[in-house]
Amino acid sequence: MNIGGKLKLLRTQNKMTLKALAEQTGISIGFLSQFERGLTTIDVTHLATIAAIFNVSIQYFFDDDANEAQVIMRGYEPKITKKFNKAIYKTLSPDSSDLAMEPELIELLPRENKELPEPYTHEGEEFIYVLSGVLTLVINDQTFKMYPTDATHFSSQRLHNWGNQTDEIVRLIVVHTGADQETHHPEIG
Repeated sequence: MNIGGKLKLLRTQNKMTLKALAEQTGISIGFLSQFERGLTTIDVTHLATIAAIFNVSIQYFFDDDANEAQVIMRGYEPKITKKFNKAIYKTLSPDSSDLAMEPELIELLPRENKELPEPYTHEGEEFIYVLSGVLTLVINDQTFKMYPTDATHFSSQRLHNWGNQTDEIVRLIVVHTGADQETHHPEIG
């Protein structure tokens, strides 16, 4: 976890708002927010002040987390794994190198081309949960519309694909098993 992430964790565990921390440190709310999100760095003097406020050693911010198994994927640390065909993929797994499931948050941007995506097959299974927007799902020779809170789970060996045929962003959670990451949905529409 980066230093800013450690500050956010410490601040939220102590139920302190950014505003309260800004008042105690003399650092602007905007700067503190950017620092927590890893968008900027901070002066060691300010970091020492923050450590004193939370009654921790400044070393707290620099200790290596390598000895702790990364189990939690924090929402403020999204990891974009790829962008293509107007789709943004973010991993939802802190470390999936030795695991079978590949959970992702996918944002499908609107496309000018509203054609149905070309179905294909691959090894494994697929689970889809729509968070927002309307997803078009093609399985075999059938086409379905999926709305927020709709879900599906199927064998990826069936002809399938999915895409965005609307003028709005579609956000969905997808969990794959059994296939190479690069083979998932090469023709997302």
